[in-house]
Amino acid sequence: MPEYFFLSFPDFNIRSSPLLILVLQGLVLVVLLLTRYNKRRNISDLFLGLTLLVVCYEQICYTVGFMGWYHAFKNTKINYWLIPMVLALAPLLFFYVKSITQSAFKFRQRDLLHFVPATLVILYRVTIYAYDASQSGFADTQNGYLKIHVDEPIFQPLLIFTEFAVMLLYLAFTFQLYYNYRKKIKYYFSNTYKYELNWILTFLLIFTSLFLYESFQDIIGALIVELSYTQRWWLNLFMAIATIYIGVMGYFTDTSKLNTLNFDFTPQPIQKPETENEKLVSSSEIAKLQELMSTEKPFLNPELNLVDLAKLSEMSRAQLSQVINAGFNKNFNDFVNSYRIEAVKDQLALGKHKELSLLGIAFDCGFNSKATFNRVFKKLTNTSPSEYLKSL
Repeated sequence: MPEYFFLSFPDFNIRSSPLLILVLQGLVLVVLLLTRYNKRRNISDLFLGLTLLVVCYEQICYTVGFMGWYHAFKNTKINYWLIPMVLALAPLLFFYVKSITQSAFKFRQRDLLHFVPATLVILYRVTIYAYDASQSGFADTQNGYLKIHVDEPIFQPLLIFTEFAVMLLYLAFTFQLYYNYRKKIKYYFSNTYKYELNWILTFLLIFTSLFLYESFQDIIGALIVELSYTQRWWLNLFMAIATIYIGVMGYFTDTSKLNTLNFDFTPQPIQKPETENEKLVSSSEIAKLQELMSTEKPFLNPELNLVDLAKLSEMSRAQLSQVINAGFNKNFNDFVNSYRIEAVKDQLALGKHKELSLLGIAFDCGFNSKATFNRVFKKLTNTSPSEYLKSL
């Protein structure tokens, strides 16, 4: 460790105290998430809790280092047990998002294969500790023969390269999983679950940013100039702050509804006939659906989905999807929301805004959030709700 003066252990200073406080808070969130998992068996809580546990564990080296551990205990063997866990963190990120976005997700026995690399790293560290501990003079030194001559000069540089490749691969798969899920929702559901999906995206962007920062730091340290212990402290501070934010948001964001969404068939894509005479759906099917939407107004239900509307229209889900996409040239989400927007316009024309706020009217017409209402209204009318109201 570079020159850094400690009076004693523990030394609570400007560098150790923030890390210690944040790590302890992070561990509290880990306990809360794992306790909730034990009660509700929501596996996404388990994956998020383990993710935060790994991130907190990664902070131990710098936290105890700045608290004076290495100065007070010069023969400490802690370096053997400060094992890099990025190879476990990468699949945990993937399985957390997958457990949210895959209906009735179950962690299978073969999924344990994703954690084999991390397990091998742990076994490797245990092995070199066992060998070094068997050598004479080990009790008088901090690191033994294999730690100094094999682990630090050979294994750790190779591990950094491997961790970079593995994390990059898992992040790519996880982003693909997220974007495919978000794209698919609009074909099935009138509610786009924007709040929950934004949380998943934020979760991924935070870890991607930390990954890029650490990679940039490693490149600088390897190719340009060796970074000091204090210069590398910033990454650990950002990771500790991210732990608290992700833990709090992950604990209070209810993502369980996403896991229950049913995607058991593939909706028909939007199609246009090649000629004017070619019809992909019959006019009677279109008229039947229009009549249903106008008379029974199922769009007023903010949780309306493709399955519900198929039952009401007495069509199969595939048939209904074909009618909406080919007959109206819209996906399910836009189709339902177009009726909600027309309902809002009707209410405004009747002067309902004198009794209720715009948001209140939007909720009455089937929208479930202000952000969704404003976005959809702007998309379908090319103007904002307030501007439209002024134009009346």
